[in-house]
Amino acid sequence: MGGNFSVSGTELAGGAAASQPAWPNRAVMIRAGVTGGLIGAVVIWIYEALVWVGAQHMMPLAGIPRNATGLVFGKEVQASLGIWAYVVGTTIHFVFASAWGVLFAAIWPYFSRRGYEATLVALFYAVLAWIAMHVAIMIASDNHPNYYDPAVIIGGFMSHIFFTVPLALTVKRRLQNEGQ
Repeated sequence: MGGNFSVSGTELAGGAAASQPAWPNRAVMIRAGVTGGLIGAVVIWIYEALVWVGAQHMMPLAGIPRNATGLVFGKEVQASLGIWAYVVGTTIHFVFASAWGVLFAAIWPYFSRRGYEATLVALFYAVLAWIAMHVAIMIASDNHPNYYDPAVIIGGFMSHIFFTVPLALTVKRRLQNEGQ
């Protein structure tokens, strides 16, 4: 079975990786990243509503927007904020989703030039994002789920896949549409 084999998929892309235009400008990358991050943020909440609320009954539907407040500041702060916990949690969710989107938009051209598919990169990015976010949460607060529990790890990776795949596909499309 010899022959040439490419891990990057440049042969499958028909040489498209070699004909990539110049690196996208910063404003285009930021717009693409923010858009991708916001779309991913909405999709992850849909996933959480269907799976965490609907199928697993882990929390009420109203608990989703305030969840980030409890993870970052602890359950006591979340409870003390009352209705403002929803505003703070929603803000945290969308700001961090946008930041992860901008970071993806900054690294995507590197992988695109090498012929990688956005969905493949997104799968690894999901794992990286989950690990980074939850290490930060463990540093910021001692009130979090057991991150050594396999169910929490698998559930976290799954939810972040539902975040990063639409993020990556949006960034890829936006950068292509901008002529980048």
